[in-house]
Amino acid sequence: MSQNIVDIIFDDEALTDIDGALTTLDTRFAGLVALDPVKRRRLHKMGDKSEAFCRLAVDVLTANPQILPANFDLAALQRDVAALDALRLRTVQVMRLYQRMLDTEMALGSDMMSNSVEGYRLLSLAGKGSGLDGLRKQLAVRFKNKRSKSEPDEDLLPEAGRAADRE
Repeated sequence: MSQNIVDIIFDDEALTDIDGALTTLDTRFAGLVALDPVKRRRLHKMGDKSEAFCRLAVDVLTANPQILPANFDLAALQRDVAALDALRLRTVQVMRLYQRMLDTEMALGSDMMSNSVEGYRLLSLAGKGSGLDGLRKQLAVRFKNKRSKSEPDEDLLPEAGRAADRE
């Protein structure tokens, strides 16, 4: 094998722990909402400048609760600020983990594809007359282009494999 970007093994104990942690996250984040696209479009959005305004408003309202009508829920507004701050810290951690998961998934797929193509080339070179022709032809289907159903797609095969497939 010439490419091995990542070599990782998830043993049963690790997978059990990971699944338990994911279940815990799902349970503990039960209060998170899922917005439909229409609702998402209609909501007020809070950018950086708006956030500064909101935080200042919360500070002013907290310092002057006497100006608020009885039906204004200042405590709920304060809870929203605290929850947003707590959620953001975890969002950054989850996003960093998610990006590493995507990168690892891509690297594993690349390792698989690169090494499978290399193995296919070796099979094409050394597998002739070994009773493997049928299996090699099954693998060759991946490299067939739309114009020719009998020749491998030269653009998909690495240089070393092109000459071998012409034999």
